Amino acid sequence: MVEIVFRPKKRIFIILASLSVLLAALFTYLIWFVSSPGLAGINRHLPTLLGFSGAVVILAFFIGVAGIVLAILGLPVLRLFHGWAWNTINMLFPLAVFLGRVFRIPKSNIEQSFIEISNHLVRNQHIKVPAERILILTPHCLQLDTCPHKITRDIRNCRRCGACSVGPLLELVDKYGVNMAVATGGTLARQVVKTIRPKAIIAVACERDLTSGIQDVFPLPVVGVLNERPCGPCFNTRVDVRKVEETIKYFLNDEGKNDFQN
Repeated sequence: MVEIVFRPKKRIFIILASLSVLLAALFTYLIWFVSSPGLAGINRHLPTLLGFSGAVVILAFFIGVAGIVLAILGLPVLRLFHGWAWNTINMLFPLAVFLGRVFRIPKSNIEQSFIEISNHLVRNQHIKVPAERILILTPHCLQLDTCPHKITRDIRNCRRCGACSVGPLLELVDKYGVNMAVATGGTLARQVVKTIRPKAIIAVACERDLTSGIQDVFPLPVVGVLNERPCGPCFNTRVDVRKVEETIKYFLNDEGKNDFQN
């Protein structure tokens, strides 16, 4: 018998997404109920058409949430459902945050759950790309604040002294041949993505920036790695380099893997 384990972080967003679909269904029904008499006066087929259209939309969201659950449980899911589940979490996120405020669930918890599910769905798609089309995108707060060698414009200014996580990340860049960039904000991050045109992104940031970044570049596959904040937010943050390397290995196609193993 296979043991099925739900991780708490994922459960938060799944519950809120399910409630979002139910709320959307209720709202759709109210619109249909209120507008049907007027629509029938215009054309007797309009209420049926509106009801059918609303039912299709709600059913599509229900299938998306069901696809998320099945994927997390590790059960077989058609590739089409993986893609639609990925679309669904992005579309339902604003409503899930609204419901989170109603139930007094911290937004950071919802964002963590969203990131965890998004990462899971991306990994389940078994995306393989060459090393030169992989981008590691990090925030500038990853660099030690007292370091005189600023890396925002040129990542190679790093002296790899080991005082922060930038040096170890650059070691991964040299080892696997992937790209790396440091962004000071969302606008610069979008410019970097537009310039490099990656097929997969490994993003390092806090919950808020990861969530907005994943949605900004959707449907480009992004695996988010939460940074560590021993000194508080946006100041001398760190990252688990092992997680970044594991994600690089996941994205690399078979040819790239063989090249680095030889």
